[in-house]
Amino acid sequence: MIQVLSSSWALLLGMMLLMVGNGVQGTLLGIRGGLEGFGTFEMSIVMSGYFVGFLGGSRMAPLMIRRVGHVRVFAALGSFISAVLILYPTFADPWIWTLERVVIGFCFSGVYVTAESWLNHAASNENRGKALSLYLIVQMVGIIAAQGLLVLADPAGFILFIVPSVLVSIAFAPILLSVSPTPAFERTKGMSLKELFRISPLGCVGLFVLGGVFSAQFGMAAVFGTESGLSVAQISIFVSAIYVGGVVLQYPIGWMSDRMDRRALILMVTGLGGLAAALPLLVPGSFQILLITAFVIGGTSNPLYALLIAYVNDFLELDDMAAASAGLIFINGIGAIAGPVVTGWAMGLLGPNGFFAFIGILMIGLLIYGLWRSTRRAAPSIEDTGDYVAISPSASPVAVDMAQEVYIETASEDTDETATSGGQ
Repeated sequence: MIQVLSSSWALLLGMMLLMVGNGVQGTLLGIRGGLEGFGTFEMSIVMSGYFVGFLGGSRMAPLMIRRVGHVRVFAALGSFISAVLILYPTFADPWIWTLERVVIGFCFSGVYVTAESWLNHAASNENRGKALSLYLIVQMVGIIAAQGLLVLADPAGFILFIVPSVLVSIAFAPILLSVSPTPAFERTKGMSLKELFRISPLGCVGLFVLGGVFSAQFGMAAVFGTESGLSVAQISIFVSAIYVGGVVLQYPIGWMSDRMDRRALILMVTGLGGLAAALPLLVPGSFQILLITAFVIGGTSNPLYALLIAYVNDFLELDDMAAASAGLIFINGIGAIAGPVVTGWAMGLLGPNGFFAFIGILMIGLLIYGLWRSTRRAAPSIEDTGDYVAISPSASPVAVDMAQEVYIETASEDTDETATSGGQ
């Protein structure tokens, strides 16, 4: 870990500042939209725009990098991010905000692709898993720190939009002054969605559902807080609890993943998230219950992303793991686009608690589907499963490819060790 930190500290510092900017704009828009009188469904469309842009950016960024190089793409997209952050309060209109969210989602996706390709290039086979873990921690710390900025100024003013714009601009300095362009990377030929679903129906359905859960949290948590009458400080604490849970529970769940039936663990984690989402419905009006719920749904949904990818890999040949990445990301991305829209519809129908009802229904629905799938075929034995690799649902295809490289490397080592011991 120290070796990764010493060689990539500038990149990680820059990414943390970028995540602060991203974390502020997501929560701040949810608060500011309420102040501007935007309806819940209007805000759901605004929030969905980010994930439309993010999915598009994940596919376009590699092409852009091949044409003009990492540095130019990184700097250009960063400039657009900084500009959009300032433009938000200038034109307070839900349709303009939606367009700006599409742009900023596209740009952040491209920035992640570029930064993660640098990180992958700097990492070795021996420390790639540690590099991913450190990158995940940096991402979460940035988003959590962003929530603390919300109490420093009035969300009805301009300051809270200017500060993240400045932080994003500063973030590029340590990165661009310390890294060199990496060679253009070649994306692996993808696997069809039909073939992916045939290999792991639970993995595909799970990643689609999880896309909706994660985007609801990332896009609509602040809207929920505003509709519920929470103060700005309470909203910032509530959103922070989601990501604190994602950090704290990521590694215990990962540890269990390598030591027990992975499908059973997926069902346990999903069930826990579904039960937690029901708490505010059973005990309304308690801020402490909201924090517990936020911690648990964040702590279950974030590790589930890596857990489901690991589960899909358990049914893949080593040569097919990299090819599956694009399809898994696309499935998750489609779910993420739908998540805020359906959440907004549920909140319009049921009030603010439609936020938790939507997440709970998705989690319990996945649990029921997983229990049914358990009757269709046996789960792989623990000895035949690969290692769990921590990765965030907000990661780009490059980070997922990095995780697949770790899976392949560790699986190859296990195969070699088995062959060696068998020959003795």
